[in-house]
Amino acid sequence: MLRVMESIVPSSFLQVIQMAITPVILLSGVGGLMITLTNRMARVVDRTQTLAEQARKAADASEERVILESQLDILWRRSLLAQRAVLCAGLSMLLACMLVMVIFIDAVMAREFVVEMVVIFVASILCLIAALVAFLRDIVVALRALKLDVVRVRATSR
Repeated sequence: MLRVMESIVPSSFLQVIQMAITPVILLSGVGGLMITLTNRMARVVDRTQTLAEQARKAADASEERVILESQLDILWRRSLLAQRAVLCAGLSMLLACMLVMVIFIDAVMAREFVVEMVVIFVASILCLIAALVAFLRDIVVALRALKLDVVRVRATSR
């Protein structure tokens, strides 16, 4: 292993570091998205716990309980979307880390891992796309739930 490391010329090692920059930037960006996703998930969990407590206290078959249960159904759907988004974003980050490792392994071994690097990078981007799709679906569901609340308030105020 030491002989292999001695064969790496500083200028070629600089090229390896430059190649590793793209997945590191991807990691940074997805990390920011992950913070947003986990905050949204925490908000859904908190809101679900609050509404579940209110539903337990509401009378059976009351209009209030029906409304609370429909809101809980929406929050459950949102929690699944948030979970999917976090899972896909985390997988994207894991694949970006693997890509950095493969880039450095490629630099120290005699064999080239070009195909593997492309596959890992594409898989990472596909996971990121899946995370963004789930995130956008969560936003759509949240806005639909908001619209339902607005419609209900307007109906009761007339």
